Amino acid sequence: MTPEEQFASRVYRWAAIYGIPVLLLAYFQPVPDPWHLTHLGFAGTALVFQGVFLVIARDPRRFQPLMPVTFFEKLCFGIPAVAFALTGQNEVMTGIFGAIDLLLFALFLVAWRKMVRSTA
Repeated sequence: MTPEEQFASRVYRWAAIYGIPVLLLAYFQPVPDPWHLTHLGFAGTALVFQGVFLVIARDPRRFQPLMPVTFFEKLCFGIPAVAFALTGQNEVMTGIFGAIDLLLFALFLVAWRKMVRSTA
């Protein structure tokens, strides 16, 4: 594995190692009744993406075309969570988790760019 592939593999593996337990905990959070199904749908979809991260981690060169899709997975939660926390519309802890997603987005972007540059 090239250094670029090793970096990408580590980033995606650690993202999944972080994401799986965090998202599993989301299944046990109390959520207001009208939003319970939406909350579980979000957590489940995000949990599926942790599997995608593990697939990419196993062979970053092969799955490089899938990497940009993962950017959106991180941005879809990260941006609103941070924005809402900054305006006081949700808990600070949610904003912290959003900030972690934005950090992971940045690492995914760096990993992808390194991979693209190494093939050019």
